[in-house]
Amino acid sequence: MSQTISIRIAMLLGLLAMINGTFMILAPEPWYWLVPGVSDRGPFNQHLVRDVGINYLLIGVAFVLGCVYPKQRLALWLFPAAWLLGHAIFHIWEVLVGLCSPVFLLIDFAGVTLPALLSVYLIYVSYTLQRQ
Repeated sequence: MSQTISIRIAMLLGLLAMINGTFMILAPEPWYWLVPGVSDRGPFNQHLVRDVGINYLLIGVAFVLGCVYPKQRLALWLFPAAWLLGHAIFHIWEVLVGLCSPVFLLIDFAGVTLPALLSVYLIYVSYTLQRQ
């Protein structure tokens, strides 16, 4: 059962990451203004938005491919999960050192913290199933 749930979570994370990454690459300025909290963190930089968009696109592809190729699943999901977790920790750090207000933890939760937590769950399930 946990394998079925993890596949659904990974597919959802993958598709959402690919959509977000594609949006960031093709329309960086509208993305910058539409995503809550982004414009509060610094001035618009189309190069940076597109760079991060490429990361999200690759993260999405890795999650989807992990759904399709179970033998490579752990390897395909490990680095995207590491990036998402590092990204979430960085957002928390910004609040802890006073760069951002704690309200940003709520603003960022659905788009930053939740994907990181779900990706850690995916690694746990994938590793556990691989060891069986």
